[in-house]
Amino acid sequence: MTIRNLSPNQMFVEMAKAHRPQYHFTGTTRADFTAWKLEALPKVLATLGDFPARVDPNPQLLAEWEDRDLVRQRWIIDVQPYLSATMLVNLPKGLGAKEERPAILCCHGHGPYGKEPVMGNQTTPALRQEIADHGYNYGEVMAQKGFITYAIDWIGFGERNDSQKPNHLNVAGNRDWCNLYYLHATMFGMTSLSINVAHGKVATDVISTFPNVDSERLGVMGLSGGGTMALWMTLCDERVKASEIICYSDLWWAFGMRDINYCGMQVAPGLYKLVDLPELQGLIAPRPLLITIGANDTCFKVDTAMQCYQQLATIYQAAEASHRLELDLHPGEHGWAGNKSEAFFRRYLEA
Repeated sequence: MTIRNLSPNQMFVEMAKAHRPQYHFTGTTRADFTAWKLEALPKVLATLGDFPARVDPNPQLLAEWEDRDLVRQRWIIDVQPYLSATMLVNLPKGLGAKEERPAILCCHGHGPYGKEPVMGNQTTPALRQEIADHGYNYGEVMAQKGFITYAIDWIGFGERNDSQKPNHLNVAGNRDWCNLYYLHATMFGMTSLSINVAHGKVATDVISTFPNVDSERLGVMGLSGGGTMALWMTLCDERVKASEIICYSDLWWAFGMRDINYCGMQVAPGLYKLVDLPELQGLIAPRPLLITIGANDTCFKVDTAMQCYQQLATIYQAAEASHRLELDLHPGEHGWAGNKSEAFFRRYLEA
């Protein structure tokens, strides 16, 4: 009797394990890197599809208050036709009228609360638990260290999840809105990534007009799905001078196909045909990059996460930028440890 596979998912796993992306990096020299990036980056960016049309962001300050040594602001901005986003901003107290600081876009990951825990909202037990579980309040901590931080909800999360306030649209049932929005977006030749990147760039446009922000010293950081967004924001916006990708290092055959640990906010048609995750991260080179990995991360297993980092390190070495790549391998779970973040961003945003 012949035993054959009847699992479509196992088919995808085996396809992925056997697959060698078109732009798998094998070079060793700066010339190799330059030629590779010159050819690969435009094709990778093209997988995002179209971007939404730009509109006047029309920023409006909704509220300002003080809490835990920070001035906290809530803004609303228009990010594309038919859609707005609320933007939270944390500013260190006592800034002079003309005192400029670097600004960091703090990207949230997958979860019900969006930007709120990232920016330090601790008003409910559930939010406090999110922060405790994942070191999730980096948008608050980095502002307390002296940076200006800002964040918006990506589509499908927080206030921009249609099942939650203020929307109350209950047609999705148990389906994940980030996957549904991806389906909608592809019907228009877009992706959730292209939409979210466009919205993140609008938020950066707005923050760059703040009198205390030095628009030449901008960074980005994010955990998990926020690491996805930190990666793509860096690739798509040359204004980003330094980036931290937190617990978003792995190989797609493993975390994607085997573990099904990804969603519509992380993918683009044909992307894996071109690159695996280490190559995607490597396209950031030679810009400064801090990679954070949890040794006991149950979402992105350290075994393949470190394989990802080692391949990334070969790309940075070929780019003659090894000194701009750093690793924070911490002993914890899926979360931000903050061991190197302050020093890293000071080095590259305050120089």
